Amino acid sequence: MTNPLVFDYTVLYVSNVASTVAFYETAFGLSCRFLHEGGQYAEMETPGVTLAFAENALAETLAPGQFRYNDSAGLSPGMQISFSAQEVAAAYERALQAGAIPVAPPELKPWGFEVAFVKDLNGILVELCRKATA
Repeated sequence: MTNPLVFDYTVLYVSNVASTVAFYETAFGLSCRFLHEGGQYAEMETPGVTLAFAENALAETLAPGQFRYNDSAGLSPGMQISFSAQEVAAAYERALQAGAIPVAPPELKPWGFEVAFVKDLNGILVELCRKATA
């Protein structure tokens, strides 16, 4: 293949971009790289793939009728985002203090990773993980 695709962005559709940005800054220590003047779109400062947030209404203009709203009270959508953390337990506690919804506390898994899960204020599943050292 002469022109392979490159995974570049993950866009999460949310009800309120500004409050989601503030949550991710507090819960996960990220910084906002860009916030559209209308507040409908933002990008976080992350190495590698860009994490972005867009208002639900924007999704409806791009793909009318083809999308389900995220909701913190319901089940998480069939996807997750993951952050590597040097100290999973500390990252998990920080997220909870910021208002994240606990899903699974830190646990060492048989495949050699310590993982924890929370839901953000939009109901999106967030994994905090690190490769355990032998």
